[in-house]
Amino acid sequence: MPTGSILVADDDAAIRTVLNQALSRAGYEVRSTGNAATLWRWVSQGDGDLVITDVVMPDENAFDLIPRIRKARPDLPIIVMSAQNTFMTAIRASERGAYEYLPKPFDLKELIGIVGRALSEPKEPRAAAAKPEEFDSIPLVGRSPAMQEIYRVLARLMQTDLTVMISGESGTGKELVAKALHDYGKRRAGTFVAINMAAIPRDLIESELFGHEKGAFTGANTRSAGRFEQAEGGTLFLDEIGDMPMEAQTRLLRVLQQGEYTTVGGRTPIKSDVRIIAATNKDLRQLIQQGLFREDLFFRLNVVPLRLPPLRERTEDIPDLIRHFFAQAAREGLPPKQIDQAAQERLKRHRWPGNVRELENLARRLAALYPQETITAAVMDAELSQPALPVGGDEPRADENLSAAVERHLSTYFSGFEDGLPPAGLYHRILREIEYPLLTAALAATRGNQIRAADLLGVNRNTLRKKIRDLDIQVYRGGN
Repeated sequence: MPTGSILVADDDAAIRTVLNQALSRAGYEVRSTGNAATLWRWVSQGDGDLVITDVVMPDENAFDLIPRIRKARPDLPIIVMSAQNTFMTAIRASERGAYEYLPKPFDLKELIGIVGRALSEPKEPRAAAAKPEEFDSIPLVGRSPAMQEIYRVLARLMQTDLTVMISGESGTGKELVAKALHDYGKRRAGTFVAINMAAIPRDLIESELFGHEKGAFTGANTRSAGRFEQAEGGTLFLDEIGDMPMEAQTRLLRVLQQGEYTTVGGRTPIKSDVRIIAATNKDLRQLIQQGLFREDLFFRLNVVPLRLPPLRERTEDIPDLIRHFFAQAAREGLPPKQIDQAAQERLKRHRWPGNVRELENLARRLAALYPQETITAAVMDAELSQPALPVGGDEPRADENLSAAVERHLSTYFSGFEDGLPPAGLYHRILREIEYPLLTAALAATRGNQIRAADLLGVNRNTLRKKIRDLDIQVYRGGN
């Protein structure tokens, strides 16, 4: 039978009652209070083997009280509860050395399990994380159960160097999560370096990752530092890891196994102190079965798997997200906007094939194009019912020239309107949507050669790479 004395602090009498009953039935002695002053008096007197506390109380915020508790009794486990279910709440709980963070409402069985683990573990002080600089905006938004679990996992990972594999559909925010792990972790003083495997020609990936020596290959006129060298002491984010060629996979495996690498054309091993975070929107286990991905590398990268849910699985987060994106747009100089309840419900019914990225683009479009401050359901209906350009199953044909491909896609777009007449504001409404067929047509016409495609389009190669990544374009590789 479990034993131990638990101190509960929450200004909600109903929650105190529920916790008292549940913990008492589990065999614990429970004392509860509705204010921070009483909790502090009990702790300072040496009472209690564990603390469960709400964040917001009438007389003091728990995040201000916890450092005093930890100084007085560093081995006392503290479980933080909060209805302010944001990423920053989880981070602040971790910063102050809380044993665990639980969003409200919480599962009582889970809480009892956490209490049991906390009381049974060796009584060693849990180190508080160094407090990172405050950011202008919260990097991750959402109060859904799925997001709460992600916040809790991230909070546990912040002060580790564990390799993380982030999976999820395009547009779910994989790079944002990777950046948060870096910005709020112990490597935040180092550099965060991101590389997208799908946006780099396969024959250049090894050079991009590991650097090359002068004369290593034709055109290598000087020594060049790779992404591993650039990220030394920091974090390297390997996006779309499923597109990494087998040769580069072998070299990456050596880094993970031995902590060193050699540049292309080099012979001297270079020690590496880099945290690796990888991401994919593909099924790597299926790629392993197809012989396209190394199983040993998968297990090295998949130390901590983290799945980001698509937006359609967390529609309750949409109101918070749209407000966040409107505020972001306003800070960038666009008119401030808000959204009424009916429009929120309309957003929740949309399928969101482009996930959070699609919602962000919609928010910017609404802020830029509509004069009214409050966006209504009628406006949302007009925006979300726009015929979409075909982005699946209708890729540009390799033998089709650029102008013909664009004409074909435009014809498809206009055929969706009655009498062939588009609505007002055509230019801005389809500007983002026309980029996909334009870029895919250029890449198909040049057999996937990004340098030639950039010249054909009249854009910088780095701009083209960014567009390929943002629009999740699968680069044409040719048929031979």
